[in-house]
Amino acid sequence: MMNLPRRLGSTGPTVFPLALGCMGMSGMYGPADEKTSVATIHAALESGITLFDTGDFYGMGHNEMLLGRALGGRRGQALISVKFGALRGPDGSWYGFDARPAAVKNFLAYSLNRLGVDYIDIYRPSRRDPAVPIEDTIGAIADLVKAGYVRAIGLSEVGPETIRRAHAVHPIADLQIEYSLISRGPEERIFPVLAELGIGVTAYGVLSRGLLSGSTPSGPGDFRAHFPRFAATNLASNRRLVETLEALAAEKGVSAAQLAIAWVLAKGESIVPVMGARTLAQLAESLAALPIELSAAEVARMEEAIPASAVAGDRYAAPQMQMLDSER
Repeated sequence: MMNLPRRLGSTGPTVFPLALGCMGMSGMYGPADEKTSVATIHAALESGITLFDTGDFYGMGHNEMLLGRALGGRRGQALISVKFGALRGPDGSWYGFDARPAAVKNFLAYSLNRLGVDYIDIYRPSRRDPAVPIEDTIGAIADLVKAGYVRAIGLSEVGPETIRRAHAVHPIADLQIEYSLISRGPEERIFPVLAELGIGVTAYGVLSRGLLSGSTPSGPGDFRAHFPRFAATNLASNRRLVETLEALAAEKGVSAAQLAIAWVLAKGESIVPVMGARTLAQLAESLAALPIELSAAEVARMEEAIPASAVAGDRYAAPQMQMLDSER
């Protein structure tokens, strides 16, 4: 059953099979309503969701403060996953990444304060810092584990060699990485290493940032406008893939988004989709994917009808793709 709890690897926590990604509640997809965001977090808690994903650079701390306020006295019901390391300017610009040991501990101190908590359940660098050995970064987080400030260590968007080196320093609970029906890059080289080492997956971009659910960039402030798959030259081609998904979904009496989520859930018991629901309606649609059972034949049919090789455009713009350790 897709609604049974899933464990993040052999050392990580056991969680509800869907996680709530909170990034979109801090302006990354355009303006967000705080009252709606808090209501969505509360509804997620009430539905059984246990893992809440944020980043210290989402809205320059806004997202952590929002999540902290929303959880309030219900901290015991929630597991918090925090990504750190991205450097931002007051105008929202991006200045690179810092994963030096002193920076790791500094970032963590501020996250604890913004969230209003005593510890983080899963702490992870959001990217690999090419200027800092991964052993140094993970070693610093391991110090925080020993001190009681962090419960488990995660990784994000890194490749096989980095995963092995990090895991040799301290057991890794999960790798957060983009994974969807049209973003299947991790399957060949990364997922086998995770299975070998007993590391789970928190999959983001399960709907390819709304592409698979028919969503398009909404205007100023929606960072999807910079993503190649939403560019005018690619969007028409990608819409044809979505139409194929919609036809397959109609056969099962579900939405395209629900079928896309069900596909990820069916790909492995160690995979937990991180759903970026910003509203109660989006949350409800995601949760409705849990009862959908897909046979091996149905999964194969979906992959044949919508091959990942058919998608037009990379998942990030070229400069970002070049920075991803997971793409090396």
